[in-house]
Amino acid sequence: MAQILGKKANNKTIINEELMINNSDYTIIGIDGGGTHTRGVLFQKGKIVAQSEAGTSRIHTVGVGESCDRTLNIIIDLCKQAEIETSEVDAIVVGLAGVWLEEEKLRAANLLRTLARSNRIVINDLAVLSDAEIAFEGALGDDDGIIVIVGTGSIGLGRIGKNHFFRCGGWGIELDDEGSGAWIGKEALTAIVRQLDGRGPNTKMTEKFAQKVKSIDLKNPRTIVKAYADGSFVYSELSPIVMELAENKDEIALDIIDRAATHLTELPLTLAKNFKTKKIKVALMGGIIHNNTLLSQKIFNILNKDKRFEITISEDDVATWGAISLGLKMVEEAKEL
Repeated sequence: MAQILGKKANNKTIINEELMINNSDYTIIGIDGGGTHTRGVLFQKGKIVAQSEAGTSRIHTVGVGESCDRTLNIIIDLCKQAEIETSEVDAIVVGLAGVWLEEEKLRAANLLRTLARSNRIVINDLAVLSDAEIAFEGALGDDDGIIVIVGTGSIGLGRIGKNHFFRCGGWGIELDDEGSGAWIGKEALTAIVRQLDGRGPNTKMTEKFAQKVKSIDLKNPRTIVKAYADGSFVYSELSPIVMELAENKDEIALDIIDRAATHLTELPLTLAKNFKTKKIKVALMGGIIHNNTLLSQKIFNILNKDKRFEITISEDDVATWGAISLGLKMVEEAKEL
């Protein structure tokens, strides 16, 4: 798995001994702000001593203010669990979904500091990055390679050298995120309304969808519009329905999964054009990968045909460990100045 991850002991993941050297006294908070959940951990004396979770902190979903507020609440909760003051934390690294440009990172970091000051909370060293960047650190460390994240959203990220990143996909469901859980759900909904209009073939997804969202009445299909507007469901919640029915050979569901596999394998295949090496490390991660779905199997089958790829599967906590690793590096670099 990731370079910074070692064996499991007492249900705690321990950082490899080479990374722990001279770092055992550091206190680091790592936060992975994904499209569905925001997960935070507090690392102290070589192990995780506190964990906290909240809803999504994706800026384009909840706004930068709510995103930073949820992040700050996780920082406060972690410190309360560990029975320490926030001023005792040496570094905090936050990865946020939907953040990439430097001005976006700076805006979020400044707002987070402002919120902390208004609550009389001291934050020392702080970095806000993309959630894909902390995931890359957790999966590949300092190595060159490619990561593909397939969850609510989807993105491929490649790196050659220390800071030369290439990205592919990850535009958000509003523009792209093809193959992701949200995209699968959106395609399912399109197929459902096409059936209801008589424009498309029948699919069992329609009945399953109505069973899941109780406020929908298929005799009055426009209730789907109201249910979506009311937030009774989000696209990604339809993804498990599509997966289940694809397994059972529903043609429409299976077509969606086949197209998702094509879109997702395009990510590493496109990024590979930037590499001149004979072998390329490719780390796959995200809920759709970890759950060993029909889609993940199709992805493996396609990518395994490319002899350049050395494929690994990263565990679901890889991003938070990546944030911790980057936090440790921040502290070390600060000591050298």
